[in-house]
Amino acid sequence: MSPTFSALHVRNYRIYAAGAFVSNIGTWMGRVAQDWLVLTVLTQHSSAALGIVTGLQFLPFLVLAPWAGMIADRFPKRRTLLVTQVALALSSLLLGVLAVTNTAELWMVYAIALFTGVATAVDNPARQSFVSEMVPRDRLANAVALNSASFNAGRLIGPGIAGFNTGVALLLNTLTFVAVLVALALLRPRELRPAPVTRGRGAIKDGVRYVRNRPDLMLVMALVFVLGTFGMNFQITTALMATKEFGKGPQEYGLLGSVMAIGSLTAALLSARRANPRLRHLLGALVGFVGATAAASLAPSYLLFALSLVPVGLFALTALTTANAMVQLRVEPYMRGRVMALYMAIFMGGTPVGAPIIGWIGDVWGPRWTIAIGTVAVGLALVGVSLWLSRHENVRVSYESQRRPRFRVTTAPVSEAFAEAAR
Repeated sequence: MSPTFSALHVRNYRIYAAGAFVSNIGTWMGRVAQDWLVLTVLTQHSSAALGIVTGLQFLPFLVLAPWAGMIADRFPKRRTLLVTQVALALSSLLLGVLAVTNTAELWMVYAIALFTGVATAVDNPARQSFVSEMVPRDRLANAVALNSASFNAGRLIGPGIAGFNTGVALLLNTLTFVAVLVALALLRPRELRPAPVTRGRGAIKDGVRYVRNRPDLMLVMALVFVLGTFGMNFQITTALMATKEFGKGPQEYGLLGSVMAIGSLTAALLSARRANPRLRHLLGALVGFVGATAAASLAPSYLLFALSLVPVGLFALTALTTANAMVQLRVEPYMRGRVMALYMAIFMGGTPVGAPIIGWIGDVWGPRWTIAIGTVAVGLALVGVSLWLSRHENVRVSYESQRRPRFRVTTAPVSEAFAEAAR
């Protein structure tokens, strides 16, 4: 089997990945259907309302992160995932029934979005850290990348299906959760590698203290926070560009998600071949993201905008898979659940702040600025990080254009953690 798919040699991961792929298709169907319900049925293309829905979905990541991480480290992750997947299926079912019967109101969507966010906040750290229990360490980076590939392969299929009927798409999403539940039931417990269970008081404080004492993790999380808060609001930006800027319908909107997934899927498969992601990979991907989103914000037509989303997806997903793998590979197994909870809180928890701001910008300055604000924010973050590295860690970031263009990170770091991350 190709090194790109080496994690699929492991039976448990292979079964889990199959169920997750089906569920990922449904997840994208549900996201697009929910956004279209808010934009065209419950409001008159209100970007502010869409921003509030998005914010409510991600607010629990920020509020519940310490407890979600503690749950991931204290209880069997497989059992936790069974509970959260059932809860997510029920929330999708309720919204689907409301949409099909034409009884949905905006406040109901807000409430369901918040409930979904709570279930997802508990689900994410358990799911992220569960991968390390299914595959050996030398295949962990590959499994993380394949998870991203699966998520974005679902993005190629799901949005197109959702564009035909909002209510039906939400009900179909409910059915796809069954695939994950079946996969979890089929796993062989004796072949899992569970991390030591954390007991006693102070588990939450220990997780926060662990991250605070790791400047390499703090740097990655800072970059991910800016990217997630201001640059990854595609749920809002593509909807506004499709409807308000180019006057397109639900199928054209759904198609944008599929087009972006081409770049994201390519990035995930390329990342799957990289056994040990480095800091230079992360910085290079973020520079590419700045250039790609700048081009997307200036695209004069729907076609050119759609094409510009391919490199946007490519660089965004490269940055995220690199950051995720860097964090997972550099933490102790007994702490992985809590660290990943903080990581997801920083990445997705910024959305409750960023999404309403992005929605307001869309109403006041226009849809193009909802993308351009991410370009500016990530660009400034890169400048700030480069200056901080050069002053505090004796790290130099340079760009080589000879032969094979790439970023070069030259190090004589003060901290050992940075030496490992940058090499």
